Amino acid sequence: MVEPHVVVIGGGIAGLTAAYAASARARVTLLEASGRLGGKLRAGEVGGVRVDLGAESMLARRPEAVELARQVGLAGALEPPSTAKAAIWTRGALRPLPGGQVMGVPGDLDALAASGVLSERGLDRVRHELATAPVGSDVSIGEYVAARLGREVVDRLVEPLLGGVYAGHADEISLRAAVPALLPVARSGGSLLEEVRELTARPTSVGPVFQGIEGGVGTLPEAVADACRKAGAELRTDSAVDELRRTPEGWRVVTGDEVLHADAVVLAVPAPQAARLLRADAPGAAAELDTVEYAGMALVTMAFRRADLTEPLTGSGFLVPPDDGRSIKASTFSSNKWGWLDRGAPDAFVLRTSLGRHREEEALDLPDEELVARSLADLGEAVGLRARPYDTAVTRWRGGLPQYPVGHLERVERIRGQVARLGLAVCGAAYDGVGIPACIAGARRAVDEVLTPAIGTHVTEGTMGT
Repeated sequence: MVEPHVVVIGGGIAGLTAAYAASARARVTLLEASGRLGGKLRAGEVGGVRVDLGAESMLARRPEAVELARQVGLAGALEPPSTAKAAIWTRGALRPLPGGQVMGVPGDLDALAASGVLSERGLDRVRHELATAPVGSDVSIGEYVAARLGREVVDRLVEPLLGGVYAGHADEISLRAAVPALLPVARSGGSLLEEVRELTARPTSVGPVFQGIEGGVGTLPEAVADACRKAGAELRTDSAVDELRRTPEGWRVVTGDEVLHADAVVLAVPAPQAARLLRADAPGAAAELDTVEYAGMALVTMAFRRADLTEPLTGSGFLVPPDDGRSIKASTFSSNKWGWLDRGAPDAFVLRTSLGRHREEEALDLPDEELVARSLADLGEAVGLRARPYDTAVTRWRGGLPQYPVGHLERVERIRGQVARLGLAVCGAAYDGVGIPACIAGARRAVDEVLTPAIGTHVTEGTMGT
């Protein structure tokens, strides 16, 4: 049997996973436009300390990311956070993130009251949950929670948590896409408080909620790339795809002066690039992809000498509600959160801040020194930090996080339906979830979608030729 040729376009974690999954059943060529693999998973150094300059943790309650890490030889490097004690900087103080909540939606009223996150008026509104009519197929998280529990819950709890995941706005993000566990109660019209209490009271699987990797999550794409090469896949960087066209035999892929012929294609690039490549052969899908919006953000990573820290920095960090008017939207105390970092650099303390939200991305155009200055000013007010870092790094992720508005999942279904007939599949953060496990799961699904018919065709051709 002649092996089918699969071309994977895009070298982020979704594209690398697709190449790895396909390499067991096909000849694989991966094309990445930039000079590096890994996408939004990126390891680097600040002040001589190895750190993540992109995503830093993986949801462990979904198995895909942890499974992949083990498959590519990182089982011994998996490490959960040393602390998950987070806070919210609001109403003039750092206040503990209350337990018994789902994406900021409270269920434990005692924990909520003890946290001090809400005003007395806000707490009273939560205690008097209002009944609302059952929603239809979907609703925004902000609209639904505000109608049930009041605006203050959305502004001070839901918004900062969603901001960390999507860098978006609660009034626009789809409940069905982002917090599907709450969709049944929204559709039934039942009590939201009771539903959250029930969800948080259920026994959870043994093990941590999140996992990191010693040396940073940015080591995962490096390990997957090595596994791909060992399996025979060809991985090319600085190889932008200029044209993608369907042919009677499969696909014609033009990159620079070279033309590749593929039996199947996995498109693992952000929506704008996917739309450009699909415009000729799948104009309907391209039009849908053109409507996907993205948020940009900047990460400011700073290394301090521990001896210079006069105030103790405790916990894993804090979130910041957007309506509090701060520059930063969150800060992670990386040296507290990750034991491997603390062990590897005991004399240094690394933390990072994030700035920028959907349609509020002016910060990305500021000079590095201004972003550092704004971060230090907020940190000084929030935690009393007066020390100055001995090294900093600013990483800008322009168009880094796709937005999931109401109707997003229906849009994804339409896109997939239109490209499936062409021997092509899409995957990545724009479709099923922005987290690492969701991107990995989507990549495996994409490979199955394109390889099953491709292998069937090659088996038939091989039989006819004997």
